[in-house]
Amino acid sequence: MLGKLREGSGLTAGEQFKLTLLLAVPAILAQLSMCLMSYIDAGMVGRLGSAPAAAIGIVSTATWVFGSLCAANSSGFSVQIAHRCGAHDFEGAGRIFREGLFYTGLAGLFLGGTAFAIGGPLPVWLGGGEDIAGDASEYFRIYAAFLPVYQLTVFCQASLIASGNLRFPSMVSMLMCLLDVAFNYLFIFIMDMGVRGAALGTGLSELCAAVALFVYIRSSSRELGRRKIQIRPFRDGKRSLKLALNISSPLWVQNVVSRGAYVAATVLVAPLGTVSIAANSFAIIAEGFCYLPGYGIQDAASSLVGQSLGAGRKDLARHFAWISIGSAAAMMTFLAVLMWVFAPQVMGLLSHDQEVISLGAECLRIEAWAEFFFAISIVGNGCCVGAGDTLVPSVINLVSMWVVRIGLAMLLIPRFGLQGYWIAMAVELTFKGMIFAVRICGSRWMRTKLAGI
Repeated sequence: MLGKLREGSGLTAGEQFKLTLLLAVPAILAQLSMCLMSYIDAGMVGRLGSAPAAAIGIVSTATWVFGSLCAANSSGFSVQIAHRCGAHDFEGAGRIFREGLFYTGLAGLFLGGTAFAIGGPLPVWLGGGEDIAGDASEYFRIYAAFLPVYQLTVFCQASLIASGNLRFPSMVSMLMCLLDVAFNYLFIFIMDMGVRGAALGTGLSELCAAVALFVYIRSSSRELGRRKIQIRPFRDGKRSLKLALNISSPLWVQNVVSRGAYVAATVLVAPLGTVSIAANSFAIIAEGFCYLPGYGIQDAASSLVGQSLGAGRKDLARHFAWISIGSAAAMMTFLAVLMWVFAPQVMGLLSHDQEVISLGAECLRIEAWAEFFFAISIVGNGCCVGAGDTLVPSVINLVSMWVVRIGLAMLLIPRFGLQGYWIAMAVELTFKGMIFAVRICGSRWMRTKLAGI
């Protein structure tokens, strides 16, 4: 069916839906494995007590910032790869992959060095107390050391997904989850390394994933591999680098500023105490099971929209966008109902502290009401990125995060505590979903210079 899309052949509504699901299911499984990895990390560390859990929780927002920058770096090239594959230009797709490998590698080294440099004072900046600052700093610096590896993993996964291959990245994600369990058990419990062991176990599992992805692309990918790699700046790569910067730069700003809002939220929550920090961190991880279908379908939507536009088929791009959004909204709404009903039991898997369980369950039940609109915002954003439209979605995310979420949180937290922050989050996600629905209803998001390259 991907071949029919690239060749301009007709696709029935049933075939469009089937193709969306065929690409989405492996991506959802990959998201599930990543969510399980976070869940396992939190569960293992949670057995050590609230303080070690809070040590990871206090720096978790900062790890999101750097991780999202790695994803933004990859998007600049993966979007171009999707368009090239849609145009049946596999030679061009392979060239862009090689260029992206070089430039994102440099970016990963820079991000890792920067993260390591700020790792010492970071927990204090975020409002962490002396009881958790030492562990939090060690955890973050180990995370920073593996950031170049994580950048390679994210770039290779994004490139394969853009080419229409979601099966192998999904298999690698599941393998990474299993390795994370094994490494964490070894380092946290057998070698008694505590929080440091959790960071080291995750880093080593990412290293194994990066090697597997790179070897596969070089040996087996028809669209991206089996070509000579040139480890040097590319004479003919100025255009693709410029396009990558045009795509990625709004995402950098969006991720720094919007993820910075998560950091600001951490600063707002930190004075509420260790129980609130741990409950907030665990509830965010637990919610991941609810929104993982959205992010899985987002990957499929980005690839299908990008390849449709690369083939010059805007009508098909719009159809795939709405099929993806509708599927994600249905799945996440169903899971939201389950999350509301079983919130205490889900939190109980992460912590034995009854205060943490009770507070986290209340937060999950607040958030459940916003999951339908959260699905629209997740997949709608992915459709825009697949089209190369990143500026307006970035503005939407920035205004939504800082004006709606943080503004409401500052008003509600002093009165309602941690629940006030989660009420603000639910309102913000609902607002953002409505805005993205309006955006996708129009056509400007498909009017990019990348279309048809």
